[in-house]
Amino acid sequence: MAVKDRILVLGPTGAIGRHIVWASLKAGNPTFILVRDTPASVNKPRLVTAANPETREELIQSFQNSGVTLIQGDLNDHESLVKAIKQVDVVICSFGRLLIEDQVKIVAAIKEAGNVKRFFPSEFGLDVDRHDATEPVREVFEEKAKIRRVIEAEGIPYTYLCCHAFTGYFLRNLAQIDITVPPRDKVFIQGDGNVKGAYITEADVGVFTIQAANDPNALNKAVHIRLPNNYLSLNDIISLWEKKIGKTLEKIYVPEEQVLKQIKGQ
Repeated sequence: MAVKDRILVLGPTGAIGRHIVWASLKAGNPTFILVRDTPASVNKPRLVTAANPETREELIQSFQNSGVTLIQGDLNDHESLVKAIKQVDVVICSFGRLLIEDQVKIVAAIKEAGNVKRFFPSEFGLDVDRHDATEPVREVFEEKAKIRRVIEAEGIPYTYLCCHAFTGYFLRNLAQIDITVPPRDKVFIQGDGNVKGAYITEADVGVFTIQAANDPNALNKAVHIRLPNNYLSLNDIISLWEKKIGKTLEKIYVPEEQVLKQIKGQ
């Protein structure tokens, strides 16, 4: 049996990173995570916290008990980052929004280490080279696109993982604001509710990411995860929820023009 590549996950305790770690272990890849002595203080969205109630310490202990190798290091400590990267074959980053641009530090460390077979930057959403987003999301996509260009300019082997919408984030509350559970009385629907999107569980994102990491055909490509049965509109999703609870919700449709004004704070 061929020896599996050693995989390093950066951002291993986040909403996506934890699932990548578990999927890597299950696939039989030697799995490493980079941990800081003092974790950064980041306020996670309530939906993320609701879906992942365990503490960082509890999760890291579970990783250790399952055979994950912990490497002490810091994104802002170039030497420790290079040292960590030299121990592995594949680097997968699952940083959140605030650290997207800081991935240039990872690219620099990978370049210096000179041994990495593949780098997965923090993408896990729409293809940032193919979108028509409005602000403030457009800014995030532009930041991710800039990281792609840096990776390509430095000649780093890569895979861009595009998995579209997370069920735990977008469906846990039926896309309602300020709640963490699905509504049981009324629901606000942006637009006409008929636009379909591709949904995927965070756990499946982890599985497909590791499959791509172990697949030579995914080298230097943008890999899209679009499961046919998971193409659903918000109206479709609400209908499924209504059947589950045996109740019809009051539906309040918010016109697209009004949604755009709300986004712009008008």
